[in-house]
Amino acid sequence: MSVANELHAITQRIIERSKPSRELYLERLAMAERKGVNRAVLGCSNLAHGFAACSVHDKTALSGDTVPNLGIITSYNDMLSAHQPFETFPALIKEAAREVGGVAQVASGVPAMCDGVTQGEAGMELSLFSRDVIALSTAVGLSHNMFDAAVYLGVCDKIVPGLIIGALTFGHIPAVFIPAGPMTSGITNDEKAKTRQLYAEGKVGRAELLESESKSYHGPGTCTFYGTANSNQMLMEIMGLHIPGASFVNPGTPLRDALTREAAKRALAITQQGNEYTPVGRMIDERSFVNGIVGLNATGGSTNHTIHIIAMANVAGIKLTWQDFSDISEIVPLLARVYPNGLADVNHFHAAGGLGFMIRELLDAGLLHEDVQTCWGQGLRSYTVEAKLGSDGNVVREAAPAVSGNDKVVTTFDKPFQPNGGLKLLEGNIGQSVIKISAVKPEHRFVEAPARIFHSQEELQVAFKAKELERDFVAVVRFQGPTANGMPELHKLTPQLGILQDRGFHVALVTDGRMSGASGKVPAAIHVTPEAAEGGAIGRIQNGDMVRLDAEKGTLEVLVPAEEFATRPLAKADLTANTFGMGRELFAGFRHLAGRADQGAHTFEPA
Repeated sequence: MSVANELHAITQRIIERSKPSRELYLERLAMAERKGVNRAVLGCSNLAHGFAACSVHDKTALSGDTVPNLGIITSYNDMLSAHQPFETFPALIKEAAREVGGVAQVASGVPAMCDGVTQGEAGMELSLFSRDVIALSTAVGLSHNMFDAAVYLGVCDKIVPGLIIGALTFGHIPAVFIPAGPMTSGITNDEKAKTRQLYAEGKVGRAELLESESKSYHGPGTCTFYGTANSNQMLMEIMGLHIPGASFVNPGTPLRDALTREAAKRALAITQQGNEYTPVGRMIDERSFVNGIVGLNATGGSTNHTIHIIAMANVAGIKLTWQDFSDISEIVPLLARVYPNGLADVNHFHAAGGLGFMIRELLDAGLLHEDVQTCWGQGLRSYTVEAKLGSDGNVVREAAPAVSGNDKVVTTFDKPFQPNGGLKLLEGNIGQSVIKISAVKPEHRFVEAPARIFHSQEELQVAFKAKELERDFVAVVRFQGPTANGMPELHKLTPQLGILQDRGFHVALVTDGRMSGASGKVPAAIHVTPEAAEGGAIGRIQNGDMVRLDAEKGTLEVLVPAEEFATRPLAKADLTANTFGMGRELFAGFRHLAGRADQGAHTFEPA
């Protein structure tokens, strides 16, 4: 069977599995379409409240019902580098809207937290659930029923998935996502990682570490490594929610501003009032999500999306599983080497041909659905381009380069970096888990070693500093799942485990927590489900048990006789300290409502 036929078969089973819930979602969407956005039926007081702060021109325009109104949902704040550029976007969008006879208003702001700031801190336990808060905030902004279309300004880890969940909840409203772009390149990510390891070994001090980090994260824009933030941008483009070529243009450039203005005008062109009505809930379908998963594997993208994409799809009545991710991974080769899968950053990726080059390679191989709807009004082939600035200050598009600008960063389908994608499902008597293998060398993909149990990443760090881990072992870090403590990322483990692996020890991580897009060279079985706090088998593992992780075969097992393992008591952990401080007490309801990681770990009722 050809890869195109295999992809078709996977897509068809998703469509069949999703049919009841997808039909219900589309019925509800049709009801909302019939009602439409009709400001003329709002009470005079309601409407007056809606445009009270507008200019006289915009008030006049909005008092009738013939001028389209564009809602802006923004994640702007000026502390976080990825979101700071959005400060100037509303003015650009409003100006562009007026040029085509429309109006634009900022409908709402959504919170944007940075996992980079909160790594290893208490605030990280709010991170995953901030996605659902963002979705709720989006819903509040759009609930005024003032908008014919919406543009979404978001970049980073939980922001884009939260905005997608909100947008698909209002599926009758056309949507265009507008990125801010990555910061310019600083020191290499490899150099940064080496300094982190030296610090963990006590060979350099805090001053040297801070200097290194500041040279890496040094200006406005997204972090340049290929983590969840940049995986988000890839997803938005390959799923047709960006305008073509928009993802990886640096902020503060004329091309970035031109793309923003063009995106605003495109959003106003696809409202119900025109001839190209493109409601986002119909535009994004099962094929769109399959394309997103293909892109995730072809680029070695973030493991966080094995949770987020499932949650996003659930809102639209589309049912995805980790098996879908793993099966797609088997037929999709790795075509990009961007840190942590290589030494390059996203700017190098973009310069070498970027998404336009990669999308064309995948389309030509039959590994993407070409006939999907996009916000651009054409199929996915229209995204095999490179955006440039024309002499008149507008965007012009050229075909993506025929040859990779750097075949160590972006390669062709017939010469992949590895024959399969970046993500695999692991199964066994511990439960289900996900592993990112694109950055793990083949010789490290099998580990069989005694378990060492930890109930926090701080416990492992203490053991490392005490030189208790100079041996082969599998670190089992549990009670890190959604219902336990909000499922934080465990990046504080990365330097220590990397050092031990470099010293020749066979090490691996098994956890019901997250590692995200920065999952690196150490094999890490993450998102173990069911989690320990919900009675999962990971809670039965004891110190010294032999654990076998085989990423090639897709297995994760504790080598204990089945009868003995099944009758062992479940471990308990005192999670009291995780329930308060840094706002965690306000998130108690989220922890109680959270679903399983393999079902999206969301707190809302799916379609």
